[in-house]
Amino acid sequence: MHLKSLTVRGFKSFASATTFDFEPGITAVVGPNGSGKSNVVDALAWVMGEQGARSLRGARMEDVVFAGTSARAPLGRAQVVLTIDNSDGALPIDYTEVTISRTLFRTGGSEYAINGRACRLLDVQELLSDSGLGREMHVIVGQGQLDRVLHATPEERRGFIEEAAGILKHRRRREKTVRKLEAMQTNLARLSDLTAELRRQLTPLGKQAEVARRAQQVQLAFRDARSRLLADDLVSLREAHDREVAAEAELQAKRSTLEDQLAVGRERQRELEQDSAAAALHLEGARESWHGLSGARQKLAALAVRAEDRAYLLEQGESSPDRRTDPDRLDRHAAQARAEAGTLQEQVTANARALEDALVHRTEAEAAASQEDARLAGLLRSAADQREAMARLTGTVGAAQTRVDAAVADLARLRASISAAEEDQRTAERAFAALEGQVRVDEAGEAGLDAEYEKASAILTSIGAELESLLDQERRTDRERSSLAARLEVQREGLLQRDAAGTLLDAGLDGVLQPLSDVLQVAAGYERALAVALEEFSDAVIVESLPAALAALERVRRDDAGQVSLVIAPGHRAVQRGDIEPGTADRTAEAQEGVAGEGAVPLLSVVAAPPEVRAALESLLGGLVVVDDLPHGVRAVESGSARAAITRTGEVLSPHTARGGSAGAPAYLERRAAAEQTQAELTRAVTAAEDIRVRLGTVRGRHRSARQHVDEALGHLHDSDARMAALTEKLGQLNATRHSASGEKDRLDALLSTARSTHEREVTKLADAARALERLRERPVETEPSTQRQEELRQAAAEARQGEFEARLTLRSSEEQLSALKNRALSLERAAGDERRTQEQAARRARIRRAQALRAGAVARGARQAEEYAAASMAVAAENRTTMEQLRRDRDMQLQEIRRRNTDLGEDLARLTDAVHQDELARTQQRLRIEALEKRVLEELGLTPDHLVAEFGPHRPVPEDAVHEDRWAELRAPVDDAGHPVPTGRPFVRSEQEKRLRRAEKDRAALGKVNPLALEEFTALEERHQFLSTQLADLEDSRKDLLEIIREVDERVEQVFAAAYQDTAEQFERVFAALFPGGEGRLVLTDPEDMLSTGIEVEARPAGKRIRRLSLLSGGERSLTAVALLVAIFKARPSPFYVMDEVEAALDDTNLGRLIAILQDLSRTSQLIIITHQKRTMEMAHALYGVTMRGDGVSTVISQRLAAPAEY
Repeated sequence: MHLKSLTVRGFKSFASATTFDFEPGITAVVGPNGSGKSNVVDALAWVMGEQGARSLRGARMEDVVFAGTSARAPLGRAQVVLTIDNSDGALPIDYTEVTISRTLFRTGGSEYAINGRACRLLDVQELLSDSGLGREMHVIVGQGQLDRVLHATPEERRGFIEEAAGILKHRRRREKTVRKLEAMQTNLARLSDLTAELRRQLTPLGKQAEVARRAQQVQLAFRDARSRLLADDLVSLREAHDREVAAEAELQAKRSTLEDQLAVGRERQRELEQDSAAAALHLEGARESWHGLSGARQKLAALAVRAEDRAYLLEQGESSPDRRTDPDRLDRHAAQARAEAGTLQEQVTANARALEDALVHRTEAEAAASQEDARLAGLLRSAADQREAMARLTGTVGAAQTRVDAAVADLARLRASISAAEEDQRTAERAFAALEGQVRVDEAGEAGLDAEYEKASAILTSIGAELESLLDQERRTDRERSSLAARLEVQREGLLQRDAAGTLLDAGLDGVLQPLSDVLQVAAGYERALAVALEEFSDAVIVESLPAALAALERVRRDDAGQVSLVIAPGHRAVQRGDIEPGTADRTAEAQEGVAGEGAVPLLSVVAAPPEVRAALESLLGGLVVVDDLPHGVRAVESGSARAAITRTGEVLSPHTARGGSAGAPAYLERRAAAEQTQAELTRAVTAAEDIRVRLGTVRGRHRSARQHVDEALGHLHDSDARMAALTEKLGQLNATRHSASGEKDRLDALLSTARSTHEREVTKLADAARALERLRERPVETEPSTQRQEELRQAAAEARQGEFEARLTLRSSEEQLSALKNRALSLERAAGDERRTQEQAARRARIRRAQALRAGAVARGARQAEEYAAASMAVAAENRTTMEQLRRDRDMQLQEIRRRNTDLGEDLARLTDAVHQDELARTQQRLRIEALEKRVLEELGLTPDHLVAEFGPHRPVPEDAVHEDRWAELRAPVDDAGHPVPTGRPFVRSEQEKRLRRAEKDRAALGKVNPLALEEFTALEERHQFLSTQLADLEDSRKDLLEIIREVDERVEQVFAAAYQDTAEQFERVFAALFPGGEGRLVLTDPEDMLSTGIEVEARPAGKRIRRLSLLSGGERSLTAVALLVAIFKARPSPFYVMDEVEAALDDTNLGRLIAILQDLSRTSQLIIITHQKRTMEMAHALYGVTMRGDGVSTVISQRLAAPAEY
C-alpha cells in the first residue's frame, strides 16, 4: 500500500488543479520559502480527516480555500483528491485502488467521498485507522511536529504508540462506551426512583380506583334508569304523534276532495270565460264589418262623383297649339356661322406665323445681351478679387495683432493665477496641520467616553441580571400561588359534606346547629389520631337538645339519606372556628405532654372546644391517649393509665383490641387541616409575591436609570463619533483642497508654457502677414470697364420681347373669335333638333288625354255598381251583429253562476285548510318536543333515539342491578338459535324506574367526590410500573453487557499496547544508538502496574554526557531525539507511508548523514514524502517535485524522476 497521486484544486496557494504522482520510495518536495511546499503536507492531512484549523496553520477552516491575489480572483471551494494503491489489501475495502476526496465550500459546507460515493468524515477516519492512520496523524510530521513530540506529556507519547499500533480506535470506542454507561447510570437511577415513586402511588390510587369502580356501578344504574325513562317518554311522544298523523290524513283526504271539485268548477269557469271572450270577439268583428261596409259605401259614392268630373274635364280640355320657332330657319343661321368661322381660321394661321418670327428675333437679342453681360462680369470680378485680397490681408494683420495682444494678456493672467494657487496651497497646508492636532486631541478624549460607556453597560448588565432573577422569582411565586389556589379550591370542594349530615344541615331544622368539626381546634399533627378516635362522630352534627336529635333522625330516615351522628350540646350557640383563640390546643398539648406516661398525651388535651360541647367530647375521648409510636402505646395500655392508645398515624391499641394498617382515605378533620395549611402557604406566597413586586419596582427604577445612563454615554459616544466624523470629513476636504491646489499650480504651469509658445507663434504669423500686405499694395490697380454697349443690347432685347408679346396677344384674340363662331353654329343646330322633338311630344300628350277620359267614365260606372253591392252587405252585417249580442248575454249569465259556486267551494276549502294548518302547527310543536328529547338523549347519553328505544324501550325487560363486576357475565347469558342474546329481567314499570333513579342519585351523592379517571389512571399506572420494571431489568442487563465489553476491550488494549511498547522501546534504543554513537537512550513507563493508563518518559544520554532529561539537551540533540522516537515508532509498527516536513532543518552535516541512513533504511518498508531544503536529502530521493510561486501568488509544480526505487 502506498500513496499513488494527490490532486489539489483551490487549496491554499494551489489555485489551479495540480496533481502529484507518487511512487514507492522517497519523494522530495523542494522549493524556496513561501512557495507553498508545506501546503502539500496540509493537503494530505486535510484530505485524511484533519479537523483542527490550527493544525493546518490557519485560524478558521475556511482559510484553506484560495483567497485570491491581485492578479487572480478568490475561489469558492477547495478540493483535494488522494488516491491510494491498495493492491495488498491493507485497507479493509474491496478495491485495489482507493480514492478519498474532500471538498470545502467557502460558505462552510463540506463533502467527503470514497471512490466517488458520498460518505461521512467518520467513515474516512475508520477506514484509515485500521491501517494505523488515525486522527492523531503520527505519520505526518509537519512543521512544529518535532516540538510537539518534545513537549508532549507522557500520556500524549503513549497516544503516538497507540495510534501506530491501531488501538487508538478501540480506546475511543471504549471512552464512548464509558460515556454511554455513565449516561445509562443516570437513566438507571432516574428509572429506579420513578419505579419506587410509582409503587408509592399505586396504593392510594388503588383505593380511589375501588371507589371509582363502585361509582361506575352506581352511574351505570343511574344511566340505565334514566335511559329507560327517557325511552318511555320518547315512545309515548312518538305514539301520540302517530295518532295525530292519522287524523291529519283524514283531513287531507277531505281537503283533496274539495280541491278536486274546486278544480272542476274553475276549469268550467275558465271554459265559459273563454267562450265569453270568443263571443265578444265575434260581436266586435260583426260590428267592425258593419262599420267597414258603411265606410266603403260612402267612399264608392265619392269615387263615382270624382270619376264623372274627370271624364268631363278631359273631354273639354283640348287646347290650341303653341307658337314655336321654325327648325329650318335655325339650320340656315347655323350654316352662315360656320362660313364666317372658315374665314376667321385663315387669319389665325397668319397670326401664328407672325408669332414664330417674333420668337426668333427675341432669342437672338437676348443672346447678344448675355454675351456682353459675361464680358463685363469677368472684368468686374478681377477688380473685386484684387480688392478682396487687400482686405483679407489687412484683416489677417489685424487678427494676428489681436492674438499677439491676447497671448500677452494670457501670460500675465497665468502668472497671477500661479501666485494665487501657491498661496491657496500654503493656506491648506496650515489648516490641515491645525486640524490634525485637533483630531489627535479628540481621539484622546474618546478613550474616556469608551470607558464610561463600558462601565455603564456593565452596571446595566448587572442590574438586568438582578431584574431577570427577580422576574424569575416572580414567575415561580405566581406559579406556586396558582398551584396553591387550585389545591385550596379542590380541598374546599372536598370539605363540602354530601352525606346525611349535609342533607340534614341543608334542611334548616330547628335545633340543628352546625358540624362538630367547625367548633374543634386540634393541635398540629394530631388530626389523624382524633379522626380515628371519633370514628363516625368525625362528621357529627351538633343539636341543642334530645327532641331536636329525634326530629333530625326522623328527617334523615324519611329522606332515606343514610346514617348520621349527632352530638347533643344544650345551651350551645353556633360559633365559627375563628371565635376560638388560635393555638389553644397546641398550648394545652404541650402542657399535658407526659402526664399519661412517657411519650403519651391525653387526647382531650390536644382538642380545644366550647364548654357546651366539652361534655360530649369527654364521653367520646375520655381515657384515650395519643402516643408517638406503637411501643409507647403498648406501655401506656399495659400501665392501665389509658383505656386505649392511638398513634399519630392512626393505629389503635387497647387491652383487648388493636386496629391499624396502611393509610386509608383522609378523614374530614385531616382534609380541613390540610386546607388550612394550604391557606397559610397561599397567604405566605401572596406576601412573598408582594415583596417581590416591591423589589421589582425598585430594581426596575434602577434599571431605567442605568439604561438612561447607558443611553447618555452612548449619546456622548455618538456625538464624539459625529464630531470625529465631521473632523475627518473636513480633514479629507482640506487634504483634497491641498492636493487640488497643488494640481492647479501644475496645470497653470503647463498652461503658462503653452501660452509662451503660442505668443511666439503668433508674433511670427503677424510679421508674415505684414510683408504679404506690403507686396500687394505695390501692384497696379485695375479701372472700371464701360457699360454703353451693354445698355444698347439690353434695349434691343427688351423691344424684341415686346414684339413677341403683341404677336402672342393678336393670335389669342383671333383664336377666341373662331371658337365663339364654332360654338354659335353648334348651338343653333342643337336648338333646331330640340324644336323638332318638342312638336312630336305635344301630339303624343293629346292621344293620352283621350284615353284617360275613356277610363274615367268606366270607373264612374263601376263605382256606382259597387255602391249598390255595399248597401246589400250592410243589411247582412246588421243581422249578424244582433245575433252575436244575444249569444254574449247568454254566456255572461252562465259565467256568473259558476263563479258563485266556485266562491262557495273556495271558502269551504279555506276553512278546512286552516284546520289542517292548526293540526300541522300542533304536530310541529310535538315534533319539536320529540327533537328536543332526542337531542337531550344524544347529548346526555350519547345514544341515537332509535338505538335508545331499541335497547331501553318499555318493551325491553329491566335487568337486575349488578352487585359486583363480572366480566364474563355477558358470555354466560342465554342465547337463541341464531346466537342472539335472550332478554332476561322483569317488565318495565315507570314508577319503579323513577324510584331506582332517585336511589342511584342518593348513592352517587353519598360517595362524595370521586376521581372519575382513577380506574384508567390505576390501570395505566400499573401498566407503566410493569413496563418500567421490565425496562429497569433490561437496563441492568445492558449495563452488565457494557461492563463485560469494556473489560474485554481493556484486555485487548493492554495486550496490544504492551507488545507495541516493547517493540518501540527496543527500536528506540537501536535508532538512538545509530543517531548518537556511544550514547544511550530508552523509554520508561511512568506506571508499569497500570498498562491501560501509564505514560511514557524518554531518557536520552548522548555520548560523553551524564544528563538524561530532554530539557537539558541542545536544540539539535532534542530534535534528533524526537526523530529517534518517531522513527522507533515507525519501525516498531510500520505504516505504508510517512510525510516529513523539514525534520532535518536543524541538523548539522554529520547528524544529517546519520538521519539519511535511517531514512533510507525506513524507505525499504514504507513510502517517504519529505519536504526539504537539504541538498543531501534531495540526492537520496527517487523523485523530485519543485514548488515555486510567480508574482501572481499561485503555486506551480514541476517534477523530475531521478531513479527507479528498485535501483536503491
